[in-house]
Amino acid sequence: MKPQECCVLIPSLSPDEKLPTYVKELLAADFGLILVVDDGSAPEYQPIFTEIAGWDRCAVTHHEVNKGKGAALRTGFAYIKEQTALRGVITADSDGQHTVPDTLKLAAELGKKEEVLLGSRDFSRNNPNVPPKSRFGNRMTSGVFRVLYGHWLPDTQTGLRAFDRGLIDFMLSVTGDRFEYEMNMLIQCSAKKIPMRPIPIETIYHEENKGTHFHPIRDSWRIYKLLLGSFFRYSAASILSFLVDYAVLSLLMFWVFSDSAYSYTHILGIQFSFRALVAAPIARLCSAPVNFLLNRNYVFRVGGDRGAVGRYIVLAVCALAVTTVVFAFLDQYVSTAFLHILLKIVIDVAMYVINYRIQKAWVFPQYRTDAPAKGGKK
Repeated sequence: MKPQECCVLIPSLSPDEKLPTYVKELLAADFGLILVVDDGSAPEYQPIFTEIAGWDRCAVTHHEVNKGKGAALRTGFAYIKEQTALRGVITADSDGQHTVPDTLKLAAELGKKEEVLLGSRDFSRNNPNVPPKSRFGNRMTSGVFRVLYGHWLPDTQTGLRAFDRGLIDFMLSVTGDRFEYEMNMLIQCSAKKIPMRPIPIETIYHEENKGTHFHPIRDSWRIYKLLLGSFFRYSAASILSFLVDYAVLSLLMFWVFSDSAYSYTHILGIQFSFRALVAAPIARLCSAPVNFLLNRNYVFRVGGDRGAVGRYIVLAVCALAVTTVVFAFLDQYVSTAFLHILLKIVIDVAMYVINYRIQKAWVFPQYRTDAPAKGGKK
């Protein structure tokens, strides 16, 4: 896509001279519009915004009070949708971390297909430009995102992003008023199967990023609360379901089928514990409805979805077959109640993350991390 077809959106709070310098360079690169959102900066910073507003192909909108980066981005998206016909949207930061050549690189990649482009910095140990705390934080967040959402994104915190006009409505629907908005954008792209493509860019940190408005404790908490929220709810639901499962399993194994006559059975020449082979499916049939209702209403928060019931049953049957066979085979080699408990825990934990990924991607594909629990208030 040509630069003339793109708007560069820059949310800004208390900027210095790096902002007008960057805007001038973007204008020289022939971008169609430079839109700056003043997110409640103090009066002493207004001359910078006034100067930019007076330039051709520039626009400035203002928040009377600071609302946060996410709110500023949505204000910009709404302006682009309502006031322009530009085809491409590129978001960038105002602190000098993004170069014009990198911004042009994202513009050139726009329009090939519906996707979100992410300007990705190099956080490898070979890059001396990255402060240690920034390297650690970004690598850890990328790893967690890969495990929970199935995408490896080298730079989840990048502010240099690009997408086609057709995605503006989607971006306006993403919630989060502050820095967590950018993480929620990635999570919702994953949920909606919108491709995300990293584009390598230059890594720039001025004075070890001392000018950032990112609060390391408050904003990190917001991001990780969002990133891990559904997984923590999934963990709680799994624990409750496990307690139901194990209570029924213990009742059957140690009371109903405790007699030695129920010791072993042979299938295809392989010896299995009979009581485990019978008790495990019955226990799972009791705990599965509990798990499904918790996951549907409080973990993935999708409400009524008849298709989800069928998909969950297929997944539950497959998982039941695997865990039952493994448990029944290994149960004959343990002799105490403690070891039975430990064996059951080990097998269920082995299926834990796998089931989470499958449920999120297939059973409840329309989940929203920011939706209220069924019956709750948002």
